[in-house]
Amino acid sequence: MTRGTHIFEHVFVSLVQSGKESDEQSDERRAAAILHADLDAFYASVEQRDDPALRGRPVAVGGGVVLACSYEAKRRGVRTAMGGRQARALCPDLLVVRPRFDAYLEASRRVFEIFRDTTPQVQGVSIDEAFLDVAGLRHIDVPPPQVAARLRRRVRETVGLPITVGVARTPFLAKVASRVAKPDGLLVVDPAGEDAFLHPLPVELLWGVGEVTATKLRDRGLATAGDVAALPEGVLRGMLGPAAGRHLYAVVHGRTPVRIVTDGRRGSVGAQRAIGRGPHAADFVRAALLGLVDRVSRRLREGERLASTVVLRLRFDDYSRATRSRSLPVPTDSGALLAAVACALLDAAAPLILTRGVTLVGVAVTGLEPHRFVQQSFAFDEPRRDVDGGGPDGGLDTARDEIAARFGSRTLTRASLLRTGDGFEAPQLPDAR
Repeated sequence: MTRGTHIFEHVFVSLVQSGKESDEQSDERRAAAILHADLDAFYASVEQRDDPALRGRPVAVGGGVVLACSYEAKRRGVRTAMGGRQARALCPDLLVVRPRFDAYLEASRRVFEIFRDTTPQVQGVSIDEAFLDVAGLRHIDVPPPQVAARLRRRVRETVGLPITVGVARTPFLAKVASRVAKPDGLLVVDPAGEDAFLHPLPVELLWGVGEVTATKLRDRGLATAGDVAALPEGVLRGMLGPAAGRHLYAVVHGRTPVRIVTDGRRGSVGAQRAIGRGPHAADFVRAALLGLVDRVSRRLREGERLASTVVLRLRFDDYSRATRSRSLPVPTDSGALLAAVACALLDAAAPLILTRGVTLVGVAVTGLEPHRFVQQSFAFDEPRRDVDGGGPDGGLDTARDEIAARFGSRTLTRASLLRTGDGFEAPQLPDAR
């Protein structure tokens, strides 16, 4: 395993005796043909690409709060969602630039064109990462590691950005491989050596293990994936809860799904806002959340989609996270109904916010369906209520959408946001066409 100037090209090979693996195992089990491609420090890399004066120097994108930072800044302790004052204390020579979301969207569009030119089997995860299934390219004698190397070279040469790629049998392992290979690297996990690759890794590198779960595991002496793999599933379920325990058991034993999702549409729509360290008044946090709900509901209607679940996401002062969700009886795109549910989730999380502080608020909607698939409501159905408990929407969403389409999304805003501002509106991964 070698590292040059942050270049990581490596195939992890297990020392397994010939014939050890059963001939009955399918080609799907043996093939490492899923790529996880992840642009490195995306926002900051775009800024460094476009401004030579920023290259090789610690860079933060944002203002009062760090939205993204370069690896030079990360090595000095700067982190995403950190307050600007704290970031400068850690790194006095930090260069702070305002975000240019149009530039990030354009760079993302060009990179995704390369993804789709590589293979039609692409699952976009966010604006700067995707899974690619390149199994079909083996039939034209192009092995996945070679595909990954070509993709990295093409992104660097045509878009001017560094990108890390993990290659493995499953999306989960490919994601972990890309985490290990960052920054600007390529790592291939041989299926015969999956356990030897995964089990020595710290639990924090496992996809789906956040800071809270990692702390629970380490408090019980479980520092690596191998430590977790040694436990029965029942013990993990008792420790973390049924769903989380079952998921983690599957993760450390290589039993995660082998397919990617390529239906061409997002499975969720979300927005988030970094609000910096507080303390923050409850009205301020609520206003920030309502502004995010407005953005999300507008995107739902623009995409002619309805949502059936609302998810609240919080990040606390200690950088730990929490999510809360609630399903709706009927899918909807109503801004008022989504706001009511989101605010109810926020109220339920108030004790956590009070004791731990909050630095980031996010909301997402999932379980998306096209309008045409949803049963129509009837006259005797319960009318939708606005966030303050008043009457039906009465066409408010339609009117707001028309104003936004004609004059821009910031023309009409909630009165509660006049003091707090809308915050930075991060770009979203567009639907594939």
